[in-house]
Amino acid sequence: MKILVINCGSSSVKFKLFEMPEEKLISYGNVEKIGEEISIFKYYGKVNFEKKLKINNHQEGLELIANALLENEIKSIKEIKGVGHRVVHGGEGFNSSVRINDEVIKKIEDHLFLAPLHNPHNLAGIKGCMKLFPESIQVASFDTAFHTTIPKISFLYALPYDFYQKYKIRRYGFHGISHRYVARRAAEIMGKEKYEINAITCHLGNGCSVTAVKNGKSYDTSMGFTPLEGLIMGTRSGDIDPGAILYLLENLNLKPNEINELLNKKSGLIGISGISNDFRNLLPLYNKDEKVTLAIDMFCYRLKKYIGSYIAALGLVHAIVFTGGIGENVSLVREKSLENMDVFGIEIDKAKNEKIVGKEGKISKETSKIKIFVIPTNEELRIAFDTYQIISNS
Repeated sequence: MKILVINCGSSSVKFKLFEMPEEKLISYGNVEKIGEEISIFKYYGKVNFEKKLKINNHQEGLELIANALLENEIKSIKEIKGVGHRVVHGGEGFNSSVRINDEVIKKIEDHLFLAPLHNPHNLAGIKGCMKLFPESIQVASFDTAFHTTIPKISFLYALPYDFYQKYKIRRYGFHGISHRYVARRAAEIMGKEKYEINAITCHLGNGCSVTAVKNGKSYDTSMGFTPLEGLIMGTRSGDIDPGAILYLLENLNLKPNEINELLNKKSGLIGISGISNDFRNLLPLYNKDEKVTLAIDMFCYRLKKYIGSYIAALGLVHAIVFTGGIGENVSLVREKSLENMDVFGIEIDKAKNEKIVGKEGKISKETSKIKIFVIPTNEELRIAFDTYQIISNS
């Protein structure tokens, strides 16, 4: 069964075509810089190519993908039995992937205010694919769904309770598809059932989050009402005293949209280093440039604090997992965030850690009570699997 997975960003569309349940990747690629003067279409499958052309909107990007699949991988659109969509925010209404219908679309539209930078584009992808693949079953997989198991002691903010009841201000958490995937994979590696594992999963990319997984379910997570809370990220500040924001409003006369721009796009690694939000640009300057070194050390320290707090929250921890572009590829971050934590039963093997780059592996010493893994995330495969299951059970 052929399953197409679509991930629409603000100016991009990523796709992967799978044969399920074999989990065979047939083709993949992405459309970048939608709406700009020159857009880019990259395709990898039976043929590989890159095209530069003008792509005005997401619909045109999706049409390019559909036509490329028809030319290279399939004979008919009908061969694609399902289309799985990554949707960033499902609010409290979705605790699993669901088949898309008018009611689901309405609920996604109702949550646009919670994720104005993401959900509108996710929705554009859904509506576009409904036109291009009219006989395919459309499925939505929500980044927030895995975190709907978080208890109130974890997700509530200490605001008047009415703010939660009336306005749904609470911790939602994100990267849930990734956290779920690597937690399940860690359980599999350790020979445990998916609901037998307690783990701390660290998704580290341009956006970063940590999740405490208790009995296979999300128990707490670092991102909150928005993806701004928590760890230091590429361009996002992470945790900050709300009083500092009030100070910016009252004393520097910054407007709310300017503060939003500051906290989401000008802070984090790029804000501290003054050079880049990309670890690939920062690492060569570590211990050479004072601000770059400070940015990386701060990044690792914040991560270390969250890991420590989640050990306290979980009590028993079987595994710590690193994933995402930084988590999978930057051994320095893994080492520094876990150094001097032997008292918690965490012993990283530095030699193993140095060798693991972009691949799966165990990087803890044999004597480590808590096992440490690097597990490349595969959100698209998780979405494809959920889509396949929904179709099979229809």
